[in-house]
Amino acid sequence: MNTRQPRYSKEEHAQRGDDIYERHVRPHVEAGNLRKIVAIDVDTGAFEVAEDTLTASQRLLTRYPDAQIWCIRIGHRGVHRFGWYPMLAGEP
Repeated sequence: MNTRQPRYSKEEHAQRGDDIYERHVRPHVEAGNLRKIVAIDVDTGAFEVAEDTLTASQRLLTRYPDAQIWCIRIGHRGVHRFGWYPMLAGEP
């Protein structure tokens, strides 16, 4: 089994993932997929949508075995949250 190595610094990886999401992915996935996860290959721009990071990442790796994956939760700033936070309007 080959171990994939990161090709970018953490900062560049995050920047590439955010840019691809905002420019190319978000317009196609936001409607009807709120709170789902998008896994994006920061090299190709390919992406998969699923209920969780593992499923989205596995689907993407099936298509692109050498993918450099960036995940984001649709409609939120981050994938996970830690600790207590005030609820946003419209969230359960």
